[in-house]
Amino acid sequence: MSNCVFCNIVAGKIPSAKVHEDEWTLAFMDIGEVNPGHVLVAVKPHVENIYGLDDRQAAAVLQTAARVARAVKTVYSPGGLNLYQANGPAAGQTVYHFHLHIVPRHENDGMRLTWPAKNPPREQLEANAARLRAVLD
Repeated sequence: MSNCVFCNIVAGKIPSAKVHEDEWTLAFMDIGEVNPGHVLVAVKPHVENIYGLDDRQAAAVLQTAARVARAVKTVYSPGGLNLYQANGPAAGQTVYHFHLHIVPRHENDGMRLTWPAKNPPREQLEANAARLRAVLD
């Protein structure tokens, strides 16, 4: 897609600081980094979100993410690491080309994720699981 920033990065029309490239993925430094070592892993073909990934693309993204995460750990020695990925406006997706953030973390680095746990009863959890199994089976 000619108006997609990540498609243009993959095509080399927009410069990027490449970390890794293979047949299916491109990993590059995030210009909006949270901490040094913040890398984006994008699928090469234009796929808007996780729902559009085929199994090969999904596997390739996680394989690249694991390789890059190990490199980030070696180079930057972070206290922790987050993988972040958003799908749709309600989840905070701003670039509509599937990508995964690898974010090295340090104490008091200012990044926060609010997790408002609802703690539903076991019966509700079982009902939710049954609904998902019905679609997966």
